[in-house]
Amino acid sequence: MRQVTVLGSCGAFPEPGRACSGFAVDWDGYRLVLDLGYATLPRLLRHWPDGALDAVVITHEHPDHCVDLHGLFRMRFYGQPGGPRLPLFCPPGVLDRLSGLEPDVDLNSVFDLHPLPGSYRVGPFDLTGLSLPHFVPNAGVRIEADGIAVAYSGDTGPTPALAELGRDADLFIVEATDRDGETSRRTRNLLTSTEAGRWGRRAGARRLMLTHFWPGNDREAAVAAAQVEFGGAVLAAEEGLILML
Repeated sequence: MRQVTVLGSCGAFPEPGRACSGFAVDWDGYRLVLDLGYATLPRLLRHWPDGALDAVVITHEHPDHCVDLHGLFRMRFYGQPGGPRLPLFCPPGVLDRLSGLEPDVDLNSVFDLHPLPGSYRVGPFDLTGLSLPHFVPNAGVRIEADGIAVAYSGDTGPTPALAELGRDADLFIVEATDRDGETSRRTRNLLTSTEAGRWGRRAGARRLMLTHFWPGNDREAAVAAAQVEFGGAVLAAEEGLILML
């Protein structure tokens, strides 16, 4: 079985019945998660009830992408003490931010930290993290195995690095925040759905999935705007959606 399951799709904070950024990757029994924002851990445990993971990737330190990593830490630290450390791939700042929630314990006792950006062999995957522009250090992530590639932007402003990240990807997961006022900023740190479609086309991706929707935004309108630029079918990330690879 090779699939990606959407755990959460909201940016900033979750809408009712939804969660923030998170994706579970199943690859012939290997389990990897991309981001663990607000309300993603219960959905992850619904998908993998035993909570067994092989690796975690966090794109950046904003809590809508990483806060439930702390819940995973507590689950392992208190519920499964003495187990092997879990490989964690993330930019600097993620564990620093989470350690403020519980400064009297060492998160490194549970997580085996590997810094991003960088390139690693992770189970069956070649994993590459590329630096992308955001308010804090953010690493777009690409995983490849058996000629199949999945790319995920995390949060990012427009940059040619997106075309490199998503080059010929079988699935390109791109944030489409559509936050009011973002396009008028001198320094861009988020994308519109139109821009997401444009970068998906420039990358030559086979499938494009939009995520990180600002709460209250019209998702159907976002998909339609991205389709105009992408030129092919565009999906909206929806909690529980499963895509076969």
